[in-house]
Amino acid sequence: MHNINTHNLGYPRIGEQRELKKATEAYWKGNLSLAELEATGRHLRKTNWLKQKQAGIDLIPVNDFTFYDQTLDLSCLLGNIPPRFEWPGGDTTLDTLFTIARGTQPASTHACESCTPTASVSTFASEMTKWFDTNYHYIVPEFHPNTQFQISSRKIFDEFAEAQALGINAKPVLIGPITYLTLGKSQEAGFDPFDLLDSLVSTYEQIIKRLSATGAEWIQLDEPIFALDLTPTQLDDLQDAYRRLASVRGQTKLLVTSYFGPLRENLPHFHALPVQALHFDLVRGGEDLPDILTSFPTDKILSLGVVDGRNIWKNDCEQSLSQLHDALKTVGPDRLWIAPSCSLQHSPVTLNNEPNLDAELKNWLAFADQKLEEVVDLRDLLTGSGSNEKLVANRAATQTRRTSPRIHNPSVKTRLAEVTPADFDRTSPFPKRQQLQHTKLKLPQFPTTTIGSFPQTAEVRSARARWKKGQLSDTDYENFLKAETARCIAFQDEIGIDMPVHGEFERNDMVEYFGEQLEGFAFTSNGWVQSYGSRYVKPPVIFGDVSRPKPMTTEWSSYAQTLTDRPMKGMLTGPVTILQWSFVRNDQPRSTTAHQIALAIRDEVLDLEHIGIAAIQIDEPAIREGLPLRRNDWKAYLDWAVKAFRLSAAGVKNDTQIHTHMCYSEFNDIIAAIAGLDADVITIETSRSNMELLDAFVDFQYPNEIGPGVYDIHSPRVPTVAEMENLMHKAEALIPRRNLWVNPDCGLKTRGWDEVKTSLIHMVQAAKNLRQSIPVTQA
Repeated sequence: MHNINTHNLGYPRIGEQRELKKATEAYWKGNLSLAELEATGRHLRKTNWLKQKQAGIDLIPVNDFTFYDQTLDLSCLLGNIPPRFEWPGGDTTLDTLFTIARGTQPASTHACESCTPTASVSTFASEMTKWFDTNYHYIVPEFHPNTQFQISSRKIFDEFAEAQALGINAKPVLIGPITYLTLGKSQEAGFDPFDLLDSLVSTYEQIIKRLSATGAEWIQLDEPIFALDLTPTQLDDLQDAYRRLASVRGQTKLLVTSYFGPLRENLPHFHALPVQALHFDLVRGGEDLPDILTSFPTDKILSLGVVDGRNIWKNDCEQSLSQLHDALKTVGPDRLWIAPSCSLQHSPVTLNNEPNLDAELKNWLAFADQKLEEVVDLRDLLTGSGSNEKLVANRAATQTRRTSPRIHNPSVKTRLAEVTPADFDRTSPFPKRQQLQHTKLKLPQFPTTTIGSFPQTAEVRSARARWKKGQLSDTDYENFLKAETARCIAFQDEIGIDMPVHGEFERNDMVEYFGEQLEGFAFTSNGWVQSYGSRYVKPPVIFGDVSRPKPMTTEWSSYAQTLTDRPMKGMLTGPVTILQWSFVRNDQPRSTTAHQIALAIRDEVLDLEHIGIAAIQIDEPAIREGLPLRRNDWKAYLDWAVKAFRLSAAGVKNDTQIHTHMCYSEFNDIIAAIAGLDADVITIETSRSNMELLDAFVDFQYPNEIGPGVYDIHSPRVPTVAEMENLMHKAEALIPRRNLWVNPDCGLKTRGWDEVKTSLIHMVQAAKNLRQSIPVTQA
């Protein structure tokens, strides 16, 4: 029975104290050398590997570490560098990686995310979008008919050698070739990236041969696309690709993983892969288990992901043991592995750095380090070598969470039960609302606005930190924030922003700020997870029923409106995004929690309207992110997600303008649902895609107003007036002028003031030029 092995699919690379973020940004700024940055990476990898080894994990992943994004790492390994970045060939470097991700290549001076760089290459960065239905963003691979693949990076080989030298039983990890092609984008109309499969697999063959020659016993190939709807071509290509990879593996064995959902009709094809081990996510795909066990091949190892890699709740050991016992009876101990459901990169690092969580709540949680312990405990309990006391303690924690009175609020449940169909609808259709809003707001053609936040400078962050530590009084901190707000609004008035925002200097995060003022939320001190690059977030924990005890934003919006004669836009985060970007309770349907949040936001919207705020933005960048991976599951999700937004917004008068914002999403899939939100204005990301994402709105004949972003705020480069005009001319050829706004792609909090000022001045000038231009004939 002791032959049951444990393994891990991936571990958070950010460091317990966000060491990776600090080092990377210091390098971009020029305050850290390349050698020092690489030394930080080696230290973090060593720490992570030794932690897993000490926890009792038998097989430990390598190449899950990255300085920016694992998909981009793979593109660099394969030599798939878009031509506009002027890569000279040879081995890719860290600067190659950062250039693709950020749109600039540091030269002698390395620029930070918040600084304007000295750059030898300046172009638009590669597109960034969500990794399946998570809040992690990956850099989208680009494919052309002449794309060629060849090994162009030593990273995976060097890191495997590092782990070997430390005595780590290391398992190199790669995104599988079919997932890689599926997640990328063709850059030429009519070109199918799968035409590149033969060349791509040939390069994978070389990688596997090289790893095998250096002693890799196992290689993990991640193919999460098995949880998607696959075409017959994709399924055939999967079999062909893995037949080729299996033929060159030598003594190395291949583990193919799937995660994030059930395999359903894809299961026989997964079982048929000619590899030595298969991994299944039983947290999100537990419905597959009976079919898995009924038909699991007798020549493969079965890896079961029973510990949730994407949420922070303590594992229910009894439920997991039940699943594992069934598997054990089917495959025996020699062919059973236990693991988390997916990579732990979606989980904070450790609970050991959370001294401020109360004991009861903390006892319900497990972060990455604790999840490793859970995996090992399950193995020990399954084999009879574990302590029964751990099972008793786990059972007690699970039971107290179910019955704790802090979880359930009868008044919240009653209010939600009393919601009627009328609560989801505005009183008049959009054309009538648009006329009333135009009369009230008196905005010009191509009105300009921003998405909400302005730079959170070192001074802002320092003041917040000193205030939290008690080193700055409430009065002094409020006065500081008022001064920053006034400066921000004065700048917008000076350059001619038509609908200003107050800058959000009082807000630490667009979700955390609201969660701190809502009942049913808890907060960590160091529960950071990576969103993209050096952007980390600290998601709130939704543990109970949600309500709003008092207004959250009205004081700042009211103050801001006194500083300008222009219509101030109130800024809120929408219910679906608050849900998606939190660690959500798993003891009730997510739809119920979303509608509870919606009622809280509705109260805030009505209070903003009451104090005279004429335009209110309810951000929902996570609507697309929450879309289930299977098309058959979309309708149910979109129904409750759209209703949650409408419930939050529908109580206002006709002449109050409701905005929403979405970014870095594929809109084609959900365009009807976006229209169903019935927001008066939607702002979207389009600059990185060169207005490509606008096509979905055109094809659908989207009826309401649109602000297609003309300024990529995730890159430090400053776009020119001509670039912005060109993007808007493309938009104007498709959308009526009366329905177009001019705005950045997203909020500006991560940028520096110098680049923001120049970029927004360019944006306003572009709008002025557009107003004087001859209208472009619409297609």
